[in-house]
Amino acid sequence: MRVLGIDPGLRIAGYGCIDLDSSSQRLTVVEAGAIRMRTDESVPFRLLQLFDDISEIIKDTSPELFAVETIFTHRRQVSTATIMGHARGVILLAGQQASLPLMELTPTEIKKSVTGTGRATKEQVQVSVARLLHLKDPPEPTDVSDALAIAVTAAMRSQMNAKIYRFHG
Repeated sequence: MRVLGIDPGLRIAGYGCIDLDSSSQRLTVVEAGAIRMRTDESVPFRLLQLFDDISEIIKDTSPELFAVETIFTHRRQVSTATIMGHARGVILLAGQQASLPLMELTPTEIKKSVTGTGRATKEQVQVSVARLLHLKDPPEPTDVSDALAIAVTAAMRSQMNAKIYRFHG
């Protein structure tokens, strides 16, 4: 199974595409990186860039599942959440346009899945992702390790759901 995970952002959006070998349960990185937007440009310009880049990544990696982090908002950061909502919107549109099944995951679910605790730091996520994916070094920047963590969580959850279905089916 091939999963593309996206960590939404309008300055930097991380992406990570992984393969899960169902027989060996081994996870391997297909491609990962960061989309860096020009912060001197308008929000609509950056949204178009993000949409175009995500659409190209989908085309290049051919995922079977598309996974995106939900927005975490704090009362004091409502404007940030609104802008992140715009970014998520164009990311979801790119996935929908490619007819990909979508899995949305909360930051706490992702952290707990890869580190064992929902309160893990960015650094703990990086180290855990490197270990799970057999990488020599933790992925940089943290947007990339977050995207890989999203993909890993989605792959493991999808595999677990498939096993539950097979057991009951």
